[in-house]
Amino acid sequence: MTEVAARAGVSVTTVSHVLSGRRPVAESTRTRVLQVIEQLGYQPDTLARGLRTRRTMTVGLLVPDLTNPFYPMVLRGLNDVLVPAGYHAIVCDTDGTREQELAFLREMATRRVDGMVIAPFQLTRKDLLSHAKAVPLVRLGDGPLDADLGDLVSSGGEDGMAQMVRYLLERGSRRVAYIGGPRHTGPSDRREAGFHRALAEAGRVAGDDLVIRGGFTRDAGREAAEVLLNRADRPDAIACANDLIAIGVLDAARKLDLSVPGDLAVTGYDDIDAASLVTPALTTVVNPAREVGRACGEALLRRLTADGAEPYREVVIANSIVRRDSA
Repeated sequence: MTEVAARAGVSVTTVSHVLSGRRPVAESTRTRVLQVIEQLGYQPDTLARGLRTRRTMTVGLLVPDLTNPFYPMVLRGLNDVLVPAGYHAIVCDTDGTREQELAFLREMATRRVDGMVIAPFQLTRKDLLSHAKAVPLVRLGDGPLDADLGDLVSSGGEDGMAQMVRYLLERGSRRVAYIGGPRHTGPSDRREAGFHRALAEAGRVAGDDLVIRGGFTRDAGREAAEVLLNRADRPDAIACANDLIAIGVLDAARKLDLSVPGDLAVTGYDDIDAASLVTPALTTVVNPAREVGRACGEALLRRLTADGAEPYREVVIANSIVRRDSA
């Protein structure tokens, strides 16, 4: 930095301000400093800067499956907020397993990230407690808010699924099945709770034969649908815990030569881009991933820049139903 300052004819402090972007610098001066930096091939020593500022300007993002298009859009929204503030995300794909979630939590602590956004599938409250005390933590998923575990960004999974099941019943579906993700994972459990709640409100009960839990993947959806649709008393509607599962159900219906929505209504959850591109286009619950990511970024940035303690918050992102051809 001293060499850059000497070449540009400015102070070391000015070079620091240009690099950090935290203080205003005249545009002509900024341009001159950047030109010298390019000529010298200068790279700031982030480790040294981190030791001085006690900040690494990095955050951890732990998600269960980056092949699910929902999570890259969450990252996009997170970056919308954090990148302009000088922060960068380290993304960890945990494969939805407890071992990987714990391993990445420890890795992020070792890297001394300034905060974390976590979509926990298998982690317990005890697992998260020590990390929440060490750095700002934002949980992505459905409630409840825990005052010891940081801020919560919720997409209202139970209410969203309940809305969808009510819609299926209103359109005349008599035998509604549910295909969910793994048991005892937050999103799947809350969405299944919404499924049962809506049926109970209508005076109906779904037996175990109408509920199948597996993975949040297209293959898992196809396999579960083949079990349901090969039964003599097959359902006339299937509500799915995400869009990838629902696309797998469409695959199974096509294989069995069933008309959708004539023989079978199919609904998804999340409204990923593929939901409107498949045939028939999916009726689904809109779960605005980029907006969810922005809300996580705003919650984390609020913690990183706050002068004093403030109560943890729950931010609920409203969802809605988009009606397309599959139901």
